Amino acid sequence: MTRSDRALGALEGLAFGDALGMPTQSMSRQHIREDYGTIRGFRAAGPRQKIAAGMPAGAITDDTEQAVLLARLLIEGSGQVDVTVFAERLLDWEAAMAARGSLDLLGPSTKSALQRLSGGVPAGEAGRYGTTNGAAMRITPLGLARSTRSIPKFVDAVEATSVATHNTSLGIASAAAVGAAVSAGVAGADRAEAVEVAIAAAEEGARRGHWAAGGEIGPRLRWAIPYLRGTPASQRADAVAEVIGTSVASQESVVAAFAIAATAEEPWDALCFAAELGGDTDTVTAMAGAILGATHGTAVWPDSERAVLLTTNDLDLASLASELLALRD
Repeated sequence: MTRSDRALGALEGLAFGDALGMPTQSMSRQHIREDYGTIRGFRAAGPRQKIAAGMPAGAITDDTEQAVLLARLLIEGSGQVDVTVFAERLLDWEAAMAARGSLDLLGPSTKSALQRLSGGVPAGEAGRYGTTNGAAMRITPLGLARSTRSIPKFVDAVEATSVATHNTSLGIASAAAVGAAVSAGVAGADRAEAVEVAIAAAEEGARRGHWAAGGEIGPRLRWAIPYLRGTPASQRADAVAEVIGTSVASQESVVAAFAIAATAEEPWDALCFAAELGGDTDTVTAMAGAILGATHGTAVWPDSERAVLLTTNDLDLASLASELLALRD
């Protein structure tokens, strides 16, 4: 695998996971089983899917769209992101989604932070309550654009992209973990090495922003991965959904994504497994896909599903990957 292949694999993994989790997001495991049965590939939104109602099989959601938005801002700014411009682009994106009749809009932390920012609250204060997974779900492009040779400097960059919406110890730590795992994978790390880099970045991120109560990302990663690895395969879905958790809380969904990625035998099967868990499935599956793609490259993603993904969505991930890697150099 080349560095370019790992970078593209990360962006593809993000989009694959997002599209797999699209029809099941915010649903219970029981309703997912009743409406879809066993998931082995892309599915159209079913009758009980309210957020993504009517979306076709292979359609992406806010996870990929906001990541692409961040990628373009990084490219435009030669690796830097202007907080005000970022906020404006996010609000424009939501307006466009609403005009299309979509309910897949900004998450709770991002929405409230941008409202405060628009009301004149300084950027450093606007995101002081953002503890959910919005910063982590969109951070993958930064993992392509920045090296983790210096963890503090890498987390500086994560903090700069998170401060407007998720300026908390949990929000920054979770984004730092996902971004660092992707960056390490792009640099050639295997999964175990990428997880260790991610934990170090999460521990650094936990010292940033406004302190927020909740289980810290680094220690929860050190617990959850061995816990899931030691759980019989037949009980792993229960372990992730009921013990680790799959809600929008970063200390659940981000940790779940890492545990699934770190214990995966086959990356595609792992994403299908994640899409069946209920809760914030599109985000959990997208983050797991980004980590697996960065550490395994593009070959683990099926060509048949790639054709559906590219036909259904207006995506040029190869060009984005190339331009983001140019920033890294």
